[in-house]
Formats: sequence, structure tokens, C-alpha cells
Amino acid sequence: MRSHRSNPTPAPPSEQVRKDWPTIKRLLGYLWNYRWRVGFALTFMLGARLANVGVPVLLKHLIDSLDIKPGSPQALLVVPVGLLLAYGLLRLSTSLFSEARELIFAKATEGTARAISLQVFRHLHDLSLRFHLERQTGGMTRDIERGTRAVNSLISYSLYNIIPTLIEVTLVLGLLAWKFDAVFALITGGALVLYIVFTVTVTEWRTKFRRKLNELDSVAHSKAIDSLLNYETVKYFNNEDFEASRYDESLERLRRAQVKSQQTLSILNSGQQVIIAVALVGMLWRATEGVVAGHMSLGDLVMINAFMIQLYIPLNFLGVIYREIKQGLTDLDKMFALLERDREVADAADAAELKVRGATVRFENVRFAYDPERPILHGVSFEIPAGKKVAVVGPSGSGKSTLARLLYRFYDVDSGAIRIDGQDLRSVTQASLRRAIGIVPQDTVLFNDTVAYNIAYGKPGSSQAEVEAAAQAAHIHAFIRATPKGYETMVGERGLKLSGGEKQRVAIARTLLKNPPILIFDEATSALDSRNERAIQAELDSAGEGKTVLVIAHRLSTVIDAHEILVLEAGHVVERGHHAELLAQGGVYARMWRLQQSGVTEALAEAGGAA
Repeated sequence: MRSHRSNPTPAPPSEQVRKDWPTIKRLLGYLWNYRWRVGFALTFMLGARLANVGVPVLLKHLIDSLDIKPGSPQALLVVPVGLLLAYGLLRLSTSLFSEARELIFAKATEGTARAISLQVFRHLHDLSLRFHLERQTGGMTRDIERGTRAVNSLISYSLYNIIPTLIEVTLVLGLLAWKFDAVFALITGGALVLYIVFTVTVTEWRTKFRRKLNELDSVAHSKAIDSLLNYETVKYFNNEDFEASRYDESLERLRRAQVKSQQTLSILNSGQQVIIAVALVGMLWRATEGVVAGHMSLGDLVMINAFMIQLYIPLNFLGVIYREIKQGLTDLDKMFALLERDREVADAADAAELKVRGATVRFENVRFAYDPERPILHGVSFEIPAGKKVAVVGPSGSGKSTLARLLYRFYDVDSGAIRIDGQDLRSVTQASLRRAIGIVPQDTVLFNDTVAYNIAYGKPGSSQAEVEAAAQAAHIHAFIRATPKGYETMVGERGLKLSGGEKQRVAIARTLLKNPPILIFDEATSALDSRNERAIQAELDSAGEGKTVLVIAHRLSTVIDAHEILVLEAGHVVERGHHAELLAQGGVYARMWRLQQSGVTEALAEAGGAA
């Protein structure tokens, strides 16, 4: 059985340089559910832009109105006050329209982010065990985190910045060409086109540096997470400095990439500022000449200057926004790529619910390989009658645990079939199949939550009384009650605050609470000492009464009462029968039994001598 973690295969260049449009179309598909809110938000945004463009126009009239003839105190008092009030109302309207737009659209933005995040989360659980054995958790979580943020940034930047800026630029260009002459519009439009071309060109050039920066960030994060998850191993081998050195190497590569990214950013910002500054000087020079020549008023100069300031601010941020949108599209594409990962194991289109009548399990000439070049099972056939216990024993790597994974349908068999009450597992839904099976694994992994939560995980929504009844049946209730916080005791990450025996009892309680008709005990006592093994074994025997049980064992003393014992070697069933029959055959099982018994005798002798 393959258990190592391999690095993911790098994506081909054609996949890394994917076009942005498919990602945008996919995002728009989620936004379509909020199309009415989008429409209202765009309406408010248009109102805000019209009010914003009206401010410089009103400011022009306000300035021109101050150029009054002496002896007209009434005009001096009334006209500017009215214009000032109108000016204030326009400013207020801009803010109110903007706030209304954000209020209307907040549900769409957050709802879209939630829908995508939930879909990715569900899809990750639907992917095969093969994917999760090969993934790098730190890097993957980083990709999901960035992708989720990208949803918000893409929507807000496009709706709140790009579209409003384009509308405002269009209105200003039209107003300048109509009110004055085409030169003003040409200067502004030319600067805008040059600005956009420069920004797009340089940003496209910078994208490869940003992508590299993200990759190095994910690698550094993965190494840090992997090291912390293996905290005890690091301590066992006194490798804190070694881990710090590895992490520092990743951080140094990340630092160099960040410096390179900042250098290219400075080039982009400097070029943008030059374009804007030249356009500003050109516009103001033209306007000043008009005032001096007498065919433009002082108010016209102020209006043009106000227009340029209003355009300057969003144009100045347009480069930042474009970069963020490009980065957001890259991040979102990486998250969408997770959704495109093949599930490998999927329900058939006509899959039905599993109907358990007696829970008879049959393996029929099952062949399977994790890697085609290294077959694991070679035509394995056996039956577990309803309500009986069948044990599978054999050396490590013989394929024992693979049987449990195939029964849970973490993988599909390459050939042959596995049936429950005559129903091929590939013809039923995975949800109904897994509802019918419970497992106590060799290495019990618990959630970093309370004891009560971990027991209730076997049947979410269980009452406290049900949880305690399951704990009593697993003989862990007294231990839990003896702790200061009882059932609210936190078990730590992966349950590391509990001993091996305590974790196994929690796993048994969890499975008892689920109460499935089929049970799998996958070397459930192999990591325990003899005393704990005997206690846990008695609880496992009690839990399996009246159920169909598959026991995967290394210690033969735990399976002597099995209905049938299979001896598996290199993926072949080499012997089968009852305990006494297999001993009488004098084959592989008998040799394993003698070796284990001699080991027990030596251990007892050593214990007696020490006493």
C-alpha cells in the first residue's frame, strides 16, 4: 500500500498561462444568481458618477458667479449661496449613491464568495484518497485562501472602480469636446490610451514574477505547516535548527522574488506618474492660454483642473486595480483548478441507495493497484456472512488495509467486484454505502475539539445522553468524568492530548454511536500495550456482536474466534480456515503463530526476571 507523500506534478505551461476570460465567465455564472442586485448597484453607480461629473461644472458656475459688478449686494449674497448648497448636495449625492451601491451589492459579493468556497470545500471531500495522499496541505490551503479573497477583490474592483472610471472618463471627454474644443478631449483621451497600454504591457510582464512569488509563498507555507504537524518527530531527532534552515531557505527565495516584484512595481508606478503629469501640464497649459486669450473664463480653468484631479485619482489607482484584478484572476483560476480535478471515484448516473438486508459482504476476484506497475491485490475472493467475523492477517504490505479502503470505496477495483447483499458497490451511492460501514482504524485521528464533539461525530446531532451511553459502552465514560472539564475536554490537534488507548476508546464510542451493520477493525490494537490491547479487544468483541465484521490484524491472538481467517501474502490469499485448521496445516499461519507466541513467552520471561 502506498503511503508516502509525493510532490504534485507541476502544471504544464499551457495550463499556467490560461486565458482570463474563462475564469471571468465562470465567476459571472455565480453572479447571475444576484442579477437584480447587480442591476440596482449599476444604477446607483451611474447616479454617483453623474453627480461626480456635475461637481466641477457647478464649481465653474460658482467661480464665474463671483465675477459680479459692484453695487449688486443681493446677487452676491443669493447666487453663491444657492450654488454652494447645490454643490454640497451633489457631493452628498455622490456619497449616498456610492453607499447605496455597496449596501445593495454586499449580499451578492459575500454570497458569491460563500458559494464558491463551499463548492470547493465539498469537491475536496469528493476527491479520491489518492489526491489527499499526494496533496501539500499548506500550499493547497494557501491557494484556497487567496482564491476566496480574489472573489471579493475582483467584484469590488470591477464594479466599484473599473466601470465607474470608464463611465466618468467618457462623460468628461464628451463634455470637454462639446464645451471647449477637441484638443482637450484629445489630450485627455490620448493620455488615457497611453496609460492603459503602458499599464497592461508592464503588468503582463510582471505577471510571471507575481506567479513565481505566489508559488514560493505556497512552498514556504507548506514547509512550515508540515514541520509543525510533525512537531514530535522534529523533537525526537533534535532537528529544530535543520527545520529552521529549510524554512529560511524558502523565505530567502521568497524575499528575492518579493524584491524583484517590487522593482518591477516601481517601474510601473513611475511610468504611470510620468504619463499623468505630462497630461496634466498639457491640459492646464491649454486652459491657461484660453483664459489669457479671453475666450475661457476663470471658472472654465477651475472646472478643467477639477476634472483632471477627479480623473487623476482613479487613473492613478487604475494601474493598481488592474494589477490586483490580474492577480485575482490568477488566484481564482488556481482555486477553480481544484474544482476541475477529477474525482476518480464518482457515483454512477443511475446509482441507487444501498439496501442492507443482512449485510453479507463478498469480494469476487478483486484485482487492484495504486500504481499500474505495482499490483497490490491479485484476484482476492472471500465472503463475510451476515453477522459473522472474518479476519485477514499477513505481513505488512500484503494488501490488508487496501481491502478496507476498497470496501469504503475510497478507490474502485481494477477488476472483479465487491458486493453487499448482492449489490455492486459501484452501482450504489457512496453516501449510502458509507452510512452502512463503521471503522476503528489503527491510527485514530481526532478533531481539535472536545471529547463530546469527537464522539458525537459518529452521528451528528446526537444528544448528550446518547454520547454518554456510547462512551459507557466503550468503557471511557469514567475516564472522561474524571477530567476537570469532563466531556468538554479539548483533545488537541489530531487528539494528541489523549493516550493511544484513550483515543481508541473514543474511536470505538464514535463507531458505536453510528451503529452501522458492517464494522471494520483495521489493526485497531496493534499500537497498544498488552494490557490495553486485552481491554480494547474485549470492547471490540462487544461492539461487533450481531454485526458483519472485517478484522484486519497483525496480532493473531486477536482473531482466534473469527468465523474464517484469511492469510494474505503479496496480494494473494495463500491460506484460509478456522484458527485450529490453520494451525493443523502447519503453513504460513502456523509459522506466524509460533513466532508471535515465542515473542510473548520471551516478554513474559523478561518481565518475570525483572520482577
